[in-house]
Amino acid sequence: MAGYGSAGKRGYLHEDFRLFHLRDCRAQQLDYHYHEFDKIIFFLGGRVTYMVEGVTYFLKPWDILLVQHDQIHRAIIDPAEPYERIVIWLGDEWLKSRGGADAPLDTCFSLSSGRSFHLLRSDPERRLAYMQLIQDLEAALRSQEFGHALLADTLCQQLMIAVNRDILKDRTAQTQPGSYRMDAKIGEVLRYIAAHLTEELNVDDLAGHFYLSRYYLMHRFKAVTGYSVHQYIVKKRLMRAGDLIRSGMPIMKAAAESGFQEYSTFLRAFQNTFNVSPRAFQAQAAGQEEGTHADSGAD
Repeated sequence: MAGYGSAGKRGYLHEDFRLFHLRDCRAQQLDYHYHEFDKIIFFLGGRVTYMVEGVTYFLKPWDILLVQHDQIHRAIIDPAEPYERIVIWLGDEWLKSRGGADAPLDTCFSLSSGRSFHLLRSDPERRLAYMQLIQDLEAALRSQEFGHALLADTLCQQLMIAVNRDILKDRTAQTQPGSYRMDAKIGEVLRYIAAHLTEELNVDDLAGHFYLSRYYLMHRFKAVTGYSVHQYIVKKRLMRAGDLIRSGMPIMKAAAESGFQEYSTFLRAFQNTFNVSPRAFQAQAAGQEEGTHADSGAD
């Protein structure tokens, strides 16, 4: 099942995928946030700077941004110009079921995450191909004709195949001056945190490991990510715990596997972030009911 329309209940995906085509002069300015699903943004117009996991992107029309689930991101929007974009939310189960062992459709997300670079810049010929695919997908999602849902599903698969093919062979945006800004040292810190979530992590140890002053690390980390070092680590551990619980892992084991040494600390942090207890979260995941999450929109 697919969806099409306005943002509605922001941050929740109940369909296999959902497409938004938005154009607004006063787009909602959202703080740093994350989703429990993957999303692709086709930037069509406006003046927008987009930040994903510490990397800042200066967007041009028909730039494509890939934001994997649980990646912290934020759009900074100049209200002087209308902001137009196509945003597609993609469910994990849909991506897995439509892909295959030889062609997983989430390759583009894992690859962009591994590169710590989330921008795909298409050439004019490819823009026309994307434009046609998106127009056909929008038409299928609006239609009530025979086979419209099957057609929309097929078209979304075609779009994902096109994105995957392009990202596998094209890295030109990384070589274009002015397309992005990256703090190399903070990027190293983020990758280190991701690789060592189950271990002891604190500001002092990280500062020592990367030969940085404690003050500089705290100040620069906050400026780049929007979070303090401690907040970021806890948030990433909670995201991992949520993924493990959804996959069927027992709650206490998921907490330990995510780096929480004290179960009571995990319980409080989980409740504060997801607004439900881990047990209620587990029941919702098992029943495929509506989850509770930090509010986020189709930015």
